[in-house]
Amino acid sequence: MQTVFHLIADEPAQRATALTIAQNLTEDDSVDVDDIAIVAQADGIEPLTAGGDDSGMVESLLETGVAVKACGNTLDLKDLAESDLVEGVETVPSGGGELTRLQNEGYAYIRP
Repeated sequence: MQTVFHLIADEPAQRATALTIAQNLTEDDSVDVDDIAIVAQADGIEPLTAGGDDSGMVESLLETGVAVKACGNTLDLKDLAESDLVEGVETVPSGGGELTRLQNEGYAYIRP
């Protein structure tokens, strides 16, 4: 199984919940998950920025093998550079495109 989490909300608690659910999934021995990805765009990008709220959780997820992806369009819109992101975060051209690609590959979509 494969799962993608979508971070888009401007509500910090909602972003933290999504990251916590992703973390819980990495630790859940009752399901056989092959890949977990997080795609962040719009106001959901904040935890992916170095020093941002919950950036420590993003670092922890990266260490467990979760793929964390930032929308390039959002970076441009918010005047952020790849160097502003937590080390290990991948930039994709568009969050919507990446979500579509992953779902086409069979990823389950979760947006808390």
